[in-house]
Amino acid sequence: MNIGIVCYPTFGGSGVIATELAKGLAQKDHNVHILSYARPARLDTFQTNIAYHEVDLSSYPLFEFPPYDLALANLMANLIQYEKLDVLHVHYAIPHATSAYLAKQILAEKAAHVPIITTLHGTDITIVGSDPSYKQVVDFSINQSDGVTAVSEFLKEETYRRFDIKKEIKVIPNFIDLERFKRTKKEHFKKAICPDGEKVVVHVSNFREVKRVPEVVSVFHRIVKSGIDAKLLMVGDGPDRKKAESRCRELGVCDKVRFLGKQEQVEEVLSIADLFLIPSGSETFGLAALEAMSCSVPVVSSNIGGLPEVNIHGETGYLCDLDDIDCMAEYSVKILKDEKLHAKMAKNARKRAEIFELSRLVEEYENYYEEVASGMTGKSD
Repeated sequence: MNIGIVCYPTFGGSGVIATELAKGLAQKDHNVHILSYARPARLDTFQTNIAYHEVDLSSYPLFEFPPYDLALANLMANLIQYEKLDVLHVHYAIPHATSAYLAKQILAEKAAHVPIITTLHGTDITIVGSDPSYKQVVDFSINQSDGVTAVSEFLKEETYRRFDIKKEIKVIPNFIDLERFKRTKKEHFKKAICPDGEKVVVHVSNFREVKRVPEVVSVFHRIVKSGIDAKLLMVGDGPDRKKAESRCRELGVCDKVRFLGKQEQVEEVLSIADLFLIPSGSETFGLAALEAMSCSVPVVSSNIGGLPEVNIHGETGYLCDLDDIDCMAEYSVKILKDEKLHAKMAKNARKRAEIFELSRLVEEYENYYEEVASGMTGKSD
């Protein structure tokens, strides 16, 4: 198949999943065209049957902000027509699904019957889409898609609750490359970070307010106060980094906390982790938690959104109510102090991650593409 994939080029979940899906499809001999305004972070190696198309955002004095959605629609129309796309798969409702609809209308007279599949990832529904300025556009764009998927049962139900959606939404969860995200020996790294054999606690995010990054430091402070000798590695960057650094100073744990910034090879950090903290206020899936679990790291997380579908309470880690710092600290200490419990949860975490194995879910997308395409064929006959 010739498949177009549209995504944002970010380190966040939607950009990562879209790019990894493209790689997985390419490995199965599909031709994949990735459309974005910049090269996606995970598109870091050359593959002969993946083509990257950058959306040209030419600036004109008339426009304060270049019209990305219109430029994207134009590029989509060109690829549908000249690359003979069989499927156009857009990640994020706004503006990607809207641009896809416009592209189809541009080509309507040329009988370009290309299935448009929209995957909902989270903030396009829970934050951006909830703005009244966009609600009707989101309703329309999703309902005009030929197929719709969501990355968790939580997001599916949230979409139906917030919007007037007539389409059936299929849940296809996010996935993990088990070969990349696995625990490997990094003794030299561990020794450099923890020369005295300290426990390693890790947090990975984009450091936005919703990630509750200062709360990670507060939980860690309680871990240290319990008598556990530990280090905290903070991976990522964003607007709340300064708040987290300030919290470190307030609590007097700066000598035990290291801010590593954005890391391409996050699996190397996870390979020396003993515990992963994710106290987020909103997670429609929890890809960072899944990556940690795939590296055999128990997780302590909030119990919101899609996290309970990934992190199983009492098996792969523990779930706590939102902003319950005491609960998270208590469970963290319990895991770190009990070696048998830690070993059991580490093993369970990896086993749980295997359910979300990349090739199995790439195949599920393939089957869905064919199902939607055949449904369109049936309607046109």
